[in-house]
Amino acid sequence: VKPGYGKPGGKPRGKPVHVNVSPFLYNYAATETQLHDDPSAALFFLEKDLHAGKKMNVHFMATPGAGEKFLPRSEADAIPFSSEKAPEILSRFSVAPDSAEAAEMKQTLRECEATAAKGEKKSCATSLESMVDFATSSLGTSHVRAASTVVGKEGSPEQEYTMAGVRRAAGADQLVACHAEPYAYAVFACHLTQATRAYTVSMVGKDGTAVEAVAVCHADTAGWNPRHVAFQVLKVKPGGAPVCHFLPQDHVVWTRSG
Repeated sequence: VKPGYGKPGGKPRGKPVHVNVSPFLYNYAATETQLHDDPSAALFFLEKDLHAGKKMNVHFMATPGAGEKFLPRSEADAIPFSSEKAPEILSRFSVAPDSAEAAEMKQTLRECEATAAKGEKKSCATSLESMVDFATSSLGTSHVRAASTVVGKEGSPEQEYTMAGVRRAAGADQLVACHAEPYAYAVFACHLTQATRAYTVSMVGKDGTAVEAVAVCHADTAGWNPRHVAFQVLKVKPGGAPVCHFLPQDHVVWTRSG
């Protein structure tokens, strides 16, 4: 748990705090600030652009405000995790109710309670054990492999990267993606999506930073919100061309290993 998370002296809140919705929840519309200011918008691209020699501007970074440590399952399961209990949760972690951190935590709770997009199964994991359980039960096997984006240099800026090589992940016809969420401890929004493909993309930044990025491509976007950030950034429609995104470093993709 982050020491002093959200205590007074953190980010002041003079006006209402606007929290962007996670770009990895496909039944949500993008907010205006997300389209213009959110670096995660640059993580989306079309599958046809996945090839060696392709250049794109990306900012690989960890999720701002994400919890740094998992709690043991017994501890996590004993703590309330619902919007209804938000005041009690904030008090337990000494988070000032009117702070930016409180707004982010409430948004995470709302996103965890939201219904799944069509053809999707979702769950929020509040411990490592619950993440593994969701991945193995969703994929129907205990033989699973986890993959994450690895960035060669900490704190790399947004810059132009060139794809040096693209490999499709084995056993990736079905996958579970787990996205780090802003919270007082580690919480991951995990979902099993149909018609998805995972790739490992070797990239080199203009400043020489090497990245082994995990990319996920969605062949069926018909059930997504038509105003989702990916459609607005890429100028495509639901059910159209396959939409891909790189995973930030602190997100995980699970596939069958056998």
